[in-house]
Amino acid sequence: MFPAIPSLSALPRRLAGALRRPLSATLCAVAALALLAWWLLPLGGAPSPRGTVTLATGVPTGVYARYGELLRQDLARDMPQLDVRLTRSEGSIDNLRQLTSGRAEFTIATADAVAAYQERGEAGGRSLRACARLYDDYMQLVVPEGSRVRSAKDLSGLRVGVGANGSGVQLITRRLLAAAGLDFARDIHPVRVGIDTMPTLLRHGKLDAFFWSGGLPTTAVQHLEARFPVRLVQLGDLAAALHRQGGKARYYREAVMPADAYPRAQHGQGVKTIAVANLLVTTDREDAALTEAMTRTVIRSRDAIGEEVHAAQKVDLRTAVFTDPLALHRGARRYYVSEKP
Repeated sequence: MFPAIPSLSALPRRLAGALRRPLSATLCAVAALALLAWWLLPLGGAPSPRGTVTLATGVPTGVYARYGELLRQDLARDMPQLDVRLTRSEGSIDNLRQLTSGRAEFTIATADAVAAYQERGEAGGRSLRACARLYDDYMQLVVPEGSRVRSAKDLSGLRVGVGANGSGVQLITRRLLAAAGLDFARDIHPVRVGIDTMPTLLRHGKLDAFFWSGGLPTTAVQHLEARFPVRLVQLGDLAAALHRQGGKARYYREAVMPADAYPRAQHGQGVKTIAVANLLVTTDREDAALTEAMTRTVIRSRDAIGEEVHAAQKVDLRTAVFTDPLALHRGARRYYVSEKP
């Protein structure tokens, strides 16, 4: 048997005091170092993510691109060791293909485009996960001010910009035309180009109308109305027929474009239309700590980004978790749980 080691209280007072002093000093030093380490950690208590990630956005004149650029600036502030790169795309479907092919780690896509991507069984569709519901896209049908078009039903026989192949715009356009009783291939002359091209074609008389789905306001449409008299056509009369299509039509809601979205084109009037939610999307293979940090910045940057991209003012902690048809990524879920009151 080994002899029992006496406690400090059992030792002579002078010897116990001598032992306590170095022990106390050591404990104080450890506590100070722990406090310093905690102070140096970013919010969330985890080391700041580092490395390189790519965010697929959209065409340069669209809201996706501007939102992505502003988000990159805020990510640089919150995660200075993370190199965030932006890539352009033709829209939601193209974004999802970039994501699932490994060319991007995060992207923005409309909820209906995500559902269609998965339903078609495209590569990697089942690996998609959401970080947040962002702002809504509003469907916009733009015509010259003197056009006879008062509804999508009046587009028969006309040259119509329908969005580039791989865009969410073209996806919604096809459904809206079907709701209007028009066949995409036979009843109109579809011009498959994006928002970076359609306004110029309209202004030079090479298009009679174009569809666009984007946050409000979209820079390209703002620039067009400043240089050429245009009008926004209501799409509210298609809502009932659109919803009768069932399935993915549940991702669309009736909405009104505020009168000040495009003041010249709307002449001070709200315009009834269709809206669809945008999601910040990643895959289930993405790092949980990075996804949590990305989600945190998206939510906390709402006001700053919203000053320049008004649509971003709709990003909200209470609604961000409603990401149908996608489940939340485990990192994003961890962030929302940590933010619960």
